[in-house]
Amino acid sequence: MNHSFHSADRSTHLKIVVVALIAGIAVTAFGIATRGNADYSQTASHAVVKAGKPVAVTSSNDPMVR
Repeated sequence: MNHSFHSADRSTHLKIVVVALIAGIAVTAFGIATRGNADYSQTASHAVVKAGKPVAVTSSNDPMVR
């Protein structure tokens, strides 16, 4: 029984690497499976919104002096 990662033998290190690899693959597979078939691509059918004139927003009723 090794209580420290530094004093562990080679087989213990290998077990840790294998468990981490399996966990990483499981998380990746879960993420790909839950993503679904969402279409994130942009097409020409989306409307383009252009910026209008700048607007000054203040919390007082005094006129803004520039």
